[in-house]
Amino acid sequence: MPLTIGLTGGIAAGKSEALAAFERLGAATISSDAVVHELLDSEPLLGRLTERWGEEVAPGGRVERSRIGEIVFADPEQLKWLEAQIHPLVGERIGGWLASLGEGVEIAVVEVPLLFEGEMAPVFDTTIAVIASDEVRRSRAEARGHALVGEREARQLAQEEKAARADHVIENDGTLEDLEERLSALVAKLGG
Repeated sequence: MPLTIGLTGGIAAGKSEALAAFERLGAATISSDAVVHELLDSEPLLGRLTERWGEEVAPGGRVERSRIGEIVFADPEQLKWLEAQIHPLVGERIGGWLASLGEGVEIAVVEVPLLFEGEMAPVFDTTIAVIASDEVRRSRAEARGHALVGEREARQLAQEEKAARADHVIENDGTLEDLEERLSALVAKLGG
């Protein structure tokens, strides 16, 4: 079995960049967000969503994420329902992915934005939080056309809290090369 790492961090701190760097370093990687996107557009989830919220959330058989976001961020009960539908399916998919990894895989990294909020940390051998200064995160978020504040960040623990709960913390205020160097050193320390 490979060493399993749960990867999380603040919004715009660089989780996706860290995941890509892990892949370049030879780790098997998967993003729980990508799994969720895949699940949203297929059964059984698609049927459950349209049954609960109507066909307008999935015009043409594809879920309109912004519409779902409007519903769940405005109503904690709806969000709780949605998470109860999604989390078991994501867990199943990631479990299947881990089981399918070949013998030669030493490290498997799963990016989970809500790692601690969803109480998923215990399923991993170790956890990493990627953090960056608020200034860096704000400019990254703006470059992507997002505001850093708002409902998305309100749903998550502060990055300082994630860092406090994680086994390892990687600061990502520098270049992608800096990030990859720090992750490489951590992989070496973890015995990868």
